[in-house]
Amino acid sequence: MRDAYHEELDSIGDSLIEMARLVGSALGRATTALLDADLALAESVIAADEKINNLHHELENRAIDLLARQQPVATDLRIVVTSLRMSADLERCGDLARHVAKVARLRYPESAVPSDLHATVLEMGQLAQRLVAKAGLVIATKDVDKALELEQDDDAIDALHRELFAHLIDDRWQHGIETAVDVTLVGRYYERYADHAVSVAKRVVYLVTGEHVDDFVASSEAAGE
Repeated sequence: MRDAYHEELDSIGDSLIEMARLVGSALGRATTALLDADLALAESVIAADEKINNLHHELENRAIDLLARQQPVATDLRIVVTSLRMSADLERCGDLARHVAKVARLRYPESAVPSDLHATVLEMGQLAQRLVAKAGLVIATKDVDKALELEQDDDAIDALHRELFAHLIDDRWQHGIETAVDVTLVGRYYERYADHAVSVAKRVVYLVTGEHVDDFVASSEAAGE
């Protein structure tokens, strides 16, 4: 019985890793659809979000079932509860990738992003994709040090987000209000996507150490003094 129980716990972790893979793929394809005005690709991202949602709901049901049947305590309880929260973060990443794809679909056959901003948006998409891939690796390895790196990695996304905003408020902006709205939304979607990836990593720190990130860092620094 205990072996079956721990297999169920492991399967929840496997589902989280699969969700991270799927939302990373979704964002990469959504970014291509956005910049290349690829309607078919945008539609495929929007349709594929249902699989991510289904995984999220299945994970929720399994976790709640475990809580009801096994009444886990201590570390096992932390695994179940934290997994539910990570699943919600990853599901939201999938939603944000879908939002990017919907902007691409809305502006087809034109690209929603002006050509002079393509490089910035592409870099945001690639960085966000790398963040969620790293979050998936952190889930798999329970590597606290790597988890702590994600917040610093996220600074690059924030800098690019500020760069986009600087273009929007520049007096030389010539792309109109509609495009400004699109770029504002897209920039926000990437920024929020990265935040959710960071949130997943922080939850792994809590899962492993039993401490929230700020407390863990503070206690580690105090121990090192």
